[in-house]
Amino acid sequence: MKLSVVVCVYNEEENIEPMIRRINEGLPGLDYEMVFVDDGSTDGTLAALRSAKNTRLKIIELRKNYGQSLALMAGIDHAEGTYIATLDGDLQNDPADIPGMLTLLEKGD
Repeated sequence: MKLSVVVCVYNEEENIEPMIRRINEGLPGLDYEMVFVDDGSTDGTLAALRSAKNTRLKIIELRKNYGQSLALMAGIDHAEGTYIATLDGDLQNDPADIPGMLTLLEKGD
């Protein structure tokens, strides 16, 4: 697998479906997985992830809120891609930027 996209989420129920859609739209033709780490959310975030039924989706569930750094480490530990990209779960980052970064990495720039 070429790419793992690690997304840490905490109480982002409303953003799960749009984030998965944006990742899928932003990475056409790439071999990738999405590793979503639920950092002990208290809303319906975990249920939204489980209902997504996306074959590229891997869900890591933390039992309580440990914070972004530990959640990020958990996602990276479970990532299987040659490259790892991280995104915030609040839709602030555009997944469509990732292919350009990969191109630069592969060219050695």
